[in-house]
Amino acid sequence: MTAASEEVHAYRYCPVCAASLVTAIVGERDRLTCPAGHWTHWDNPLPVLAGLVEYAGKIFLARNAAWPEKTYSLITGFMERGETPEQGVARELKEETNLDAGEIGLIGAYEFIRKNELIIAYHIQATGEIKLSEELLEYRLVAPEKLRPWRTGTGYAMADWLRARGLPVDFLDWPSA
Repeated sequence: MTAASEEVHAYRYCPVCAASLVTAIVGERDRLTCPAGHWTHWDNPLPVLAGLVEYAGKIFLARNAAWPEKTYSLITGFMERGETPEQGVARELKEETNLDAGEIGLIGAYEFIRKNELIIAYHIQATGEIKLSEELLEYRLVAPEKLRPWRTGTGYAMADWLRARGLPVDFLDWPSA
């Protein structure tokens, strides 16, 4: 079994003709493809939106229900069909925190290879009353000068945001589960 077929083990049959997929070189890479040429699984990275949310002069960090204690991050979510990235990050902010997005500014795009994602990160000025969704357990409001980014996708976005404001960047390591 090749690396390509191991990564996408959930795909076994062509969605057009139901033939068993085979691994073949397509576009200079091993890909799962229909032997009759109906379909190829390109396995492209998914666009994920991240919001570095500024609320009342502090940065909003949240802990997902599936994460260990003391593990906080930015608001994130998948972009949906028919919306711009800015609309998507505002929607995710509203869904997860009940906050309203005001000014939204692009921080940058960041790889998250481990999950085959491309993170598009924004700085968001937010207002409203915080009400967490079931997806989030708790939150913290942290003064920008006390932020400590992590060495992965959204952490690099935070580091870039800090640097752009002339604030120091002191990376931390994620707690292990």
